Amino acid sequence: MNLPIDYATLREIWWALMGVLLIGFAITDGFDLGVASLLTSVARTDEERRMVINTVGPTWEGNQVWFILGGGAIFAAWPLVYAASFSGFYLAMFLVLVALILRPVGFKYRSKRADRTWRAAWDWALFVGGLVPALVFGVAVGNVLQGAPIHFDADMRGSYEGAFFGLFTPFTLLCGLLSVAMLALHGAAWIALRVEPGAVAQRARRIGIGAGVAAIVLFAVGYAFVRFGALGFHVVQDAGPDAPSNPLATTSVAAAGAWLDNFGAHPWLYTVPALGFVGAALAIAGIIWRTDVFAFLGSSIAALGIIATVGVSMFPFILPSTVDPHSSLTLWNASSSHSTLFLMSCVTIVFLPIVLGYTAWVYRVLWGRSTVGALSTNPDLY
Repeated sequence: MNLPIDYATLREIWWALMGVLLIGFAITDGFDLGVASLLTSVARTDEERRMVINTVGPTWEGNQVWFILGGGAIFAAWPLVYAASFSGFYLAMFLVLVALILRPVGFKYRSKRADRTWRAAWDWALFVGGLVPALVFGVAVGNVLQGAPIHFDADMRGSYEGAFFGLFTPFTLLCGLLSVAMLALHGAAWIALRVEPGAVAQRARRIGIGAGVAAIVLFAVGYAFVRFGALGFHVVQDAGPDAPSNPLATTSVAAAGAWLDNFGAHPWLYTVPALGFVGAALAIAGIIWRTDVFAFLGSSIAALGIIATVGVSMFPFILPSTVDPHSSLTLWNASSSHSTLFLMSCVTIVFLPIVLGYTAWVYRVLWGRSTVGALSTNPDLY
């Protein structure tokens, strides 16, 4: 069947869409995670903590749509990537799942009883539910950059040859800390934007400045790891952008510093990591100047730049293999069929604008500052 869009173009479109979904998740649900991880630091009293929780209370469930869409898109568009990553990183994903379960349970149960010990326990559960996913997601990205010990046999059966604690190396922990700092900055900017002026907003601004500085430093150190460390892979032989998906037709080798090759070939790509640095600097400036909208915009740009840097530096790799040169998964050898990608594109053209539209509408309707006074007058608040 002749389709109006060629196979290689569809693969590139879905590579870009995956980036959009991941960035959308980081910008929307990212500040939810950031707020939860800062809950016990920025809010001291029960009223302050309820006020902070209700800055994300109306929208956190909707924000998780991006996470669900991202997982579904990987499953449908890149099934081999889904199989290899979710089986290899199973325990890490299970840890994230447990932490993410604590968040909705904490939101719903925290105020069911007035007991101080009860509420304090759920506050710490919310803290874990925000910090652990932020850390593990960053560690996962670090493992993608340094490669994973995956192997496909002649029957295309995949296997993971690593161990759980092997996921944690100095570089992957650095990526985890960068993720935590990035989302803490994002969450602090959101809190300052959404709470009433006062002590909580001041504490959020102070933490936000520290998180912003940490994000800039950690991002720069990550660049040094890539530039001078043994990180990077290079494709030696490939079946081609229009060939049927088959990892065994690709040969790749580890090559120190290869993640910078795309920037050397296309210098304009340096604008992408620049967004990470500039966005964090703008967020810090917005916090110092108490221009909260400006600070939140800056933290969003920082998240966009940091995440997009990973994608453009690895292109066309998606999940390189450290143990088998024929098992690395790339843009060209791990996607679904031509017809599947085309059908998914048609569905996306219809439904993605709907998701964006209702998200914008919900934020418009539910916009406003969370205040201590509203806690006693609005029965719908957490």
